[in-house]
This record gives sequence, C-alpha cells and structure tokens, in this order.
Amino acid sequence: MSEAEARKPNLTLFQIFNMSVGFFGIQHGFEIQFARMSSIYEKLGAQPDEIPFLWLAAPATGLIIQPIIGYLSDKTWIPALRMRRRPYFLAGALLGTLALFLMPNSGTLWMAAGLLWVLDASLNVSMEPFRAFVADKQNSAQRPLGYAFQGLMIGVGTILGNGIASQLPMHDAFYVCASIFLVSVVYTVVTTPEYPPEHLDSGTTGGSTAEALARWWRETSSCYLRMPPVMKRLAAVQFFTWMGLFCMWMFYAVAVPHHVFGATDPHSDAYERGVRFAALTTTVRGLATPLFALLIPWLVKRLGRSFTHAGALLAAGLGLVSVGFIHDPRLLFLAMIGAGIGWASVVSMPYVILVEHLPKNQYGIYMGIFNMFIVIPEICVALGLGGVIMDLLGGNRAYGVAFGGALILTAALLTVLLLRPYEPERARS
Repeated sequence: MSEAEARKPNLTLFQIFNMSVGFFGIQHGFEIQFARMSSIYEKLGAQPDEIPFLWLAAPATGLIIQPIIGYLSDKTWIPALRMRRRPYFLAGALLGTLALFLMPNSGTLWMAAGLLWVLDASLNVSMEPFRAFVADKQNSAQRPLGYAFQGLMIGVGTILGNGIASQLPMHDAFYVCASIFLVSVVYTVVTTPEYPPEHLDSGTTGGSTAEALARWWRETSSCYLRMPPVMKRLAAVQFFTWMGLFCMWMFYAVAVPHHVFGATDPHSDAYERGVRFAALTTTVRGLATPLFALLIPWLVKRLGRSFTHAGALLAAGLGLVSVGFIHDPRLLFLAMIGAGIGWASVVSMPYVILVEHLPKNQYGIYMGIFNMFIVIPEICVALGLGGVIMDLLGGNRAYGVAFGGALILTAALLTVLLLRPYEPERARS
C-alpha cells in the first residue's frame, strides 16, 4: 500500500452518498432504454431476430469508448478546478440527456438505432470514470462499502426509473429520466472534491490528439499483456454473466407483452399494458438490488467473496430461466427478485475482487480493459443471437431470457471454481 493510499481518511456516509448520487442518475439512462428500446424497435417494424443487432450500439460503444475514457481520466488533472474524473461525468450527462429527449420522437428504425449509439456512448463516458472514482477516493478497507453504495444507488435508480416507465406515457418517461440523469450527475460534480493523481508525469500529458491516442494504445497494450492473473479468471466469469444479462435486457420488456399478455400487435393496448407491467416488475428487481447490496459486506465477511458472488449469480440465473415457463404475470415478480440479487453483486463484487490487484495510478485504464470482458460477450450475443440462437428458439422472446439465465448459472459455477483461490486467507480458513 502506498503512503498516499494509507493517508486516505475514511469517508463519512454522507460523503459516500454524495459521490454515488451520479450513479443513481446514470441508471435512469440505462433503465429507460431497457424498459422501452425494444418496444420502440418493434413499433417501428423490427422483427425478433433483428432486435439483437439493433442493440449492438450498447456493447460496441462500450468497447470503443470506455478504455479510452479510462486512460484519459487517469491522465487528467485540471488544477484550477481540482478535477480529474468529474469532467467526464458532466460531458457524458449533457450528451446523454440530449439523446434521451430526442429518442421517443424517432420516426424511423435507424433514427432510433442511431440515437441509441449516441446515448450509450454518453452513458459510457459518464459511467467508466465512476468505477475508478471509488478507488481514487476511498482506502482499501472502505472500498467494499463504496462499491456497495454504487449498487445501492443503482437499485434505487432501477426502482424509480422503471416506476417512471411503468406509470408515465413513453415521451414523458424519457423526459423525466433525462432530467434526473443530468441533475444527479451535476450534484456529484459539485459536491465531491477529488485528489490529484499520485503520479502524473508531465511527459504523459499534452501534445496532439494523435499523440495522446498513440500513448493510450501503447499503455493499454502493455497493461493488457501484464494483466493480473485474477483479472483473467474474472474475465471468464464476466463473459457468461454479461451474455446472460444482455439477453434479459434485449428481450424481457417485449417477452412479457407477447408471451404473458398474449399481444400480437405492438400498437395494441394489450402490448402497451405488457410493456408497462414488465417495467413494474423490474421495480421489484430494483428493490431487491439495494437490499442485497446492504448485505454484501456482511456476507463477504462470513462466506467470502467468491461464494457471495456465486450465490447471487445463482439467484439471478434461476430467476431468468423461470421466465421461459411463466404464464401468470404475478410470478414475474419472483423472477425479478432473483435478477435483482444477482445485479447487486455484479455491479460491486468483481470490482472489489479486482481493484486490490491493480496499480494505483492505472485504475482507469485497467477498468477500461476490464469493461472489454463485459462488452465483447454482449457483441457476441448481438451478432449471434439474432442469426442463430433465436432461430433455434423459434423466435420465442421468453426463451431468449431463459437462455440468458442458463448462461448466468454457468458464471456462478465458474466463480467458485476460478476465484476461490483468491480469497483473503481469513475468508478461506
């Protein structure tokens, strides 16, 4: 542990709250697209096997944007404003808010798809530095609490975001979520100061954009080749986890109206009721997420990190598998409770496990590389699910969600097999 690391004081709960509020706002950008994008695509004429490809924007922008933003935020320091990560929070929020206001007014399929590219790029610009923000601000002992707070904010954002999507007309829901996104990020930017980087070599700053990108490529390649062993094992777990989650996000909101409510016309009242009911059940997922997030530090002390994460993934996998066999709408609430438990761990435990093995002055770039193990699986699903897997599933959207659950169950097994050796000694004893 470096001297600067040892000097970091414990933050108060209010300080941790302030630095996490922005994540609450970012989640509204994600939740409104999860609740409404597939239904917008279907209303504009998309077929089930076309939806995965139309969702390609989400992982593709993450693959391109997050490693670069991670690197740049590592190297950024604006002395006059004492800002490092926060300029990226704000820039992403401004662009994302604009995309959210335009999205419900899309007149063509490709306009909606293009705006999704803008939205997801903006969300990635805001979100990527938030992961490194916790490591910047908190000492090693407090980081599990910091990431758990992010999970808490994600859960609360999920509740409110889907509550908005389930109760308001589509246009109003997008506008309200956009406003919450912007205000929340601005709140964190204004209330949370930053530490200057421990090591910021003047030789790594300045120069042209081309020179900066060349330095980014050299350093990213070097970091990739020197990846800690635990990061390689986490990559396998992340691969199956995020393939499964992407299946849920693409198909759950349209599986409910088609296969539980029996709707066949995307413009019918039954279809709209189904979409809103799917969003309503997702509020329960959001409620389960913060409640389980509060239990994570306690569970880690008693079960260890790997068993805590594996148990949460097991709950999520079983919940999503059950969607393929549910016909009573009320049972969807149980399925989403399982998904919420898993989500609380997915957004916290891999980072808790990873961050202690990373160089302190390269958190951002390694988080960007780690994000590749999220977006590459999603790209595989976007390109493969439409052309192959959905054909095998007969175009059944509910089976698409269940297939995602099976992938997450695989991730739970891999968590125990691959990550148990990296438990702290006390947890393994």
